[in-house]
Amino acid sequence: MRIVSLLPSATEIVCALGLADVLVGVSHDCDFPPEIQGKPVLSEAIVGTAMPSGAIEDRIRGAIHKGKSVYHLDEAALARLDPDLILTQELCAVCAPSYTLVKQAAKLLDAETRIVSLEPHGLLDVLDNILLVGELTGTARRAEILVDRLRGRIEAVKARAAEAVSRPRVACLEWLEPVYVGGHWVPEMVTIAGGLDVLGRRGEPSFAIEWATVTSARPEVLALMPCGFDVGRIRSEMDLLTARPGWLDLPAVRSGRVYLTDASSYFSRPGPRLADGLEILAAAIHPEIFGRPLPVGALERM
Repeated sequence: MRIVSLLPSATEIVCALGLADVLVGVSHDCDFPPEIQGKPVLSEAIVGTAMPSGAIEDRIRGAIHKGKSVYHLDEAALARLDPDLILTQELCAVCAPSYTLVKQAAKLLDAETRIVSLEPHGLLDVLDNILLVGELTGTARRAEILVDRLRGRIEAVKARAAEAVSRPRVACLEWLEPVYVGGHWVPEMVTIAGGLDVLGRRGEPSFAIEWATVTSARPEVLALMPCGFDVGRIRSEMDLLTARPGWLDLPAVRSGRVYLTDASSYFSRPGPRLADGLEILAAAIHPEIFGRPLPVGALERM
């Protein structure tokens, strides 16, 4: 089998199932696990990671408004690789090449090439996606074992969080300029980790809000997880929040419970590492209960 993954989370799923050797092409955002280094890169974004958040937002929204794709896909390279299976998504226009774009690019391929769109909205959907990839690739048993292990970790967090005497008010921000609220699986993760998400909508996309809405929500824990950013990248743009009116009055700021996360690794991508993200979030919300060491660079308290 020859697999092309144009979605970072799908790449992680494929590799977690022991299929790195048959992964013949990836997207420009696919950077984990390390063994995918050197794989042919088939996509390119219209924005650069070094651009300021506001500029990234303007460029992307401008393209979408004009009906243009946020990505360029190398159709000729895709045809040369001749994959049996292409994994992509339709969930978010700014996360990866869409199913429609990929289907158009794949017109030169054999009619038997399968193009599969992964569309998770919550944690259980992510687990189902892993099982689906297992079925498509002949690794169903490996997928079942992986899902059982991930489900066990999720349940363990839920059980421990249930011991907490309180449920802090939590806000998760998925973008800084403009401010976006974390959506899809993030509110569910907050609930499982023992918090009360005061802004997010479980199973629904992230959405832009006015800063006054954040201050009015009075979060006791503020988790910053801009899509595709790590801790260092968030730190470099903290002035986008700290300069806003009412920042110093937020309960989370007054109590020192503002957390910068490695969002790219643990929150933005609906793959196996969301289990790590859940444990990281639980440690931020209930440090009195969750005291185990976290992955290096996963979480930084401001």
